[in-house]
Amino acid sequence: MAPPAHPRPTPTLMSAAPQTGRARPATAAEAAHARLKAMILDNLLPPGAQRLEAELALELGMSRTPVREAMLRLAQDGLVAVTPRHGMRVLPLSLADIRDIYEVLTSLEPAAAEALARRRLPDGQLRPLHRACDDMAAAVAAGDRAAWARADEAFHRGLVALCGNRRLAGMVMQVWDQSHRVRMVTLNLRPLPEASTAEHRAIMTAIAAGDGDGARELYRIHRRRGGVELISLVERSGLAWL
Repeated sequence: MAPPAHPRPTPTLMSAAPQTGRARPATAAEAAHARLKAMILDNLLPPGAQRLEAELALELGMSRTPVREAMLRLAQDGLVAVTPRHGMRVLPLSLADIRDIYEVLTSLEPAAAEALARRRLPDGQLRPLHRACDDMAAAVAAGDRAAWARADEAFHRGLVALCGNRRLAGMVMQVWDQSHRVRMVTLNLRPLPEASTAEHRAIMTAIAAGDGDGARELYRIHRRRGGVELISLVERSGLAWL
């Protein structure tokens, strides 16, 4: 399977310090995890790929210990299976997996939108989400699906990061990452996402107004429609695994 048309931005290898909130340099294991995760999500390590710990360490220019830790974290993320002495295998997604993923997202993401709306954050803190909506509209006008996908991801990640519930955000992003390959494979099979862009705007209007019920319901409709559209595309494509 070919990689997506644009690379995922290189992860910023900094982490928040536990007490001060200031950024600290990522550990070697965190850096290895970020790099391998990006390779998997962008299909540079495609579904079914089997890689030995020593091979990955050589490719990343790291020792085997941080790579081993990264592999175990990727297994917790649901992206790989790790077998002693056989390294890791990138897990494919079946159509049933995709249905499960979108059922979970349809349950969890609306709750994050409601929580964010009820926080009534000032406009300055919501600005990145408004900017993502602007970027989606500009990308649709330019017919640039890759730019739209980047803005869409910025919106969804930004929304759950601001919702105020770290456990909810963590669960959403784990499932979101598992669905990333599917979204990228179907990106060029879809019509220009004008409806989705308008739905994001409506969700942001409700969030900015502090309308928790409205934000939750609009997000539920958005996620359900998008899931149905994507699953239909996968079915029509004839792909058994992604």
